[in-house]
Amino acid sequence: MVQPNGMSNLPMVNGQFITIERFLLDRQPEYAKGDLTTILYDMALAGKIISAQTRRAGLLDVLGLAGQVNVQGESQQKLDLMADDVIIRLNDHTGRLAAMVTEEQKDWVRIPEGYRKGSYVLVYDPLDGSSNIDTNISIGTIFGLYRVVDRTNRGRLEDCLQAGRKLVAAGYIIYGTSTMLVYSAGNGVHSFTLEPSLGEFLLSQEGMLFPEIPSYYSFNHSAGRSWSPQVEKYANWLRDSYQPPMSYRYIGSMVADFHRNLVHGGIFAYPATPEKPNGKIRLLYEAAPLAYLAEQAGGYGSNGRRALLDVVPTDIHERTPVFIGNRDLVAKAEEFLRQS
Repeated sequence: MVQPNGMSNLPMVNGQFITIERFLLDRQPEYAKGDLTTILYDMALAGKIISAQTRRAGLLDVLGLAGQVNVQGESQQKLDLMADDVIIRLNDHTGRLAAMVTEEQKDWVRIPEGYRKGSYVLVYDPLDGSSNIDTNISIGTIFGLYRVVDRTNRGRLEDCLQAGRKLVAAGYIIYGTSTMLVYSAGNGVHSFTLEPSLGEFLLSQEGMLFPEIPSYYSFNHSAGRSWSPQVEKYANWLRDSYQPPMSYRYIGSMVADFHRNLVHGGIFAYPATPEKPNGKIRLLYEAAPLAYLAEQAGGYGSNGRRALLDVVPTDIHERTPVFIGNRDLVAKAEEFLRQS
């Protein structure tokens, strides 16, 4: 088989590259096959469409503000709305979902009448890192999947407000120098790279784990003047005392920061401040899915007091402080935050 340039190191079976479709069909655990596998493939398709749009953003009229504000009071970008529309249109009629929750909609999204109700709930942030869109910095899509609480109902708020421990799958798609999809359905974390010449996601790495020796810590130091003394002491410990020394890297796109730290080891944090006492990151469709991936990769996600996966949201747009990455680094953050 003739290999496209730069693809010689990708995993192969019998001389063939492993597409995401083949991986999902062959290597999913039995409980994850069926509708769940198809939803994950639909998210891969959404990633292809969004990737194509973001790569041509400078040529299309999709850069800049949309002139609207979302429920969090944040200005919506045109690409935010485009990505949200793509994901809704790909999923609202398939009969596999009972409801959706998106950052860009005030209320949870109901499946239109006339379409069969499914057994899963999709929660997602269509484009994380929106402030980076106009400057061509990596952005991403975060998603998680839950089973409905009661299959007899068409879809309810209770189906959406579940703790991260109830997730059956989660993942993200990062749009950077290449487009990558990273996901888990409870059997490890696996990454796929979109090969533009083939128009297909190909397996890049199976069973990703945080490296034992971390390389980076990712904090928004511009908010440091508002940190609690405990958080400030922890940040200073990371900078001055951790051995071997880590480097500081912060992109401002949670997907990009998380992905770099997953590959190289490290911790991402967005703690609470007096201005944002509940933090900034949304629990249901940002923090919980990434915490699920972190635990599948041998890491850990915490709000500084307890595991993010154990927190039951009371609102679909609830915010939370976040410390996520290598398990020992996050546990050390909890240790510092317990100090009075």
